[in-house]
Amino acid sequence: MHLLSRQIRFAIDPFTDSQQTGSNSYCAKPTAEGLAFFFTLYVELKSNVNKDTGFVVNVAEIDKIVRGKTIGLFNDFVADKCHSRESGNPIQFAKLLTKVWRKIENDFLPAEINSLSLELMPARKITVKERTGDMLYFSEKFEFAASHTLWNTKFSEDENFKLFGKCANKCGHGHNYIVEITIKKQSAGKQIIAGDYERIVDENFISVVDHKNLNADVEYFKKANPTVENIAEFAYKSLEGKFKPAKLDCVTVWENDRTFCCYRNE
Repeated sequence: MHLLSRQIRFAIDPFTDSQQTGSNSYCAKPTAEGLAFFFTLYVELKSNVNKDTGFVVNVAEIDKIVRGKTIGLFNDFVADKCHSRESGNPIQFAKLLTKVWRKIENDFLPAEINSLSLELMPARKITVKERTGDMLYFSEKFEFAASHTLWNTKFSEDENFKLFGKCANKCGHGHNYIVEITIKKQSAGKQIIAGDYERIVDENFISVVDHKNLNADVEYFKKANPTVENIAEFAYKSLEGKFKPAKLDCVTVWENDRTFCCYRNE
């Protein structure tokens, strides 16, 4: 089974009647001349690969179908919110994604939709993983800077350097980490308040690790080596149970562009 993801980037300009089609889908198509709403829609499809083409689905076909059949839904959503002077909330965006799902779910067969995500900001997205949209997933990325040394006192100095290489330097080295926190909740009921969510993450994790020597300043890492795997687990344990009625789904920590780890309690 393969999972294929495609980003559809587009702008909705509610201030003019003449939406520009645009010619650069890498930027935004439709596009806008000035002030507008910019969205990135992630379409994830699952299927075996077609042996003749090597595709799950031709991405050009995904672009054509998604833009042709769903941009109107976003136009209506934005127009309604502008008219009612409402900003929208995660539950409303999840419902919008279920409309998108039902609009295109039969257009890629035998490939099926596995998930739809809407990026509202570069570091925030709403995801649904079922056509009913009963469960929504809310994710944001945060950054923190920290230093660490990878070392195990059970090993000799030679063994530590053999195992951890330059990362065993006792003076440590730093990273600018990115961490994505994903929570999930039923679409019905109490809203997710982004400000509350961010405060919880900041108070319970970011403030604990940011600009710290993880080995010396964070109690957890006096017993656990501060690898990216253990940092992800520590973040999860620090935040689990803090988002009620939502639940923590997973934590992903990037040490750099090439190294990252996702942790969930399974």
